[in-house]
Amino acid sequence: MINPNRFGVDLRLLGDLQNQSDRNPGRDLSTVVRDATRLTDLETLAGTLNLQQALLLRMRTRLGELAPLGHPDYGSQLYTLIGELNNDTNRNRAKLFVLQPLQQEPRIKTIQSVVVTQNPSDRTRMDINASLAVIDSDTLLNLVFPFFLEGGPAQ
Repeated sequence: MINPNRFGVDLRLLGDLQNQSDRNPGRDLSTVVRDATRLTDLETLAGTLNLQQALLLRMRTRLGELAPLGHPDYGSQLYTLIGELNNDTNRNRAKLFVLQPLQQEPRIKTIQSVVVTQNPSDRTRMDINASLAVIDSDTLLNLVFPFFLEGGPAQ
């Protein structure tokens, strides 16, 4: 059994951990009404949901963007693919750009696989699926998210 505190607790920043895309930046904070008190409070994530959100945020942050805050190696280079073709070469580059930040995450024991495919209905979208073994767990974490090669709002 996973100790939920092993992965930490953080504020919920992303609304959809299953289908979060780079076109939908999420929101600053989420709130929830506590059952015990019926009062509104900031929503938190713990356990593997916290890890999942942390990984999605790392993928969506441009590498070096947080350097002024003391985190020059945080983020990914996925953004460098915006405007490029969705071909084998760029899907392989996307895989590399996903592997690099995953290797920096101390809560990941091993990266089982990263698969990047072209979405069958949108030629500007790459679908990224990472299978990860996390510390203190025998269950794999599947991180699935789309990446769009064209900027703009979600359709």
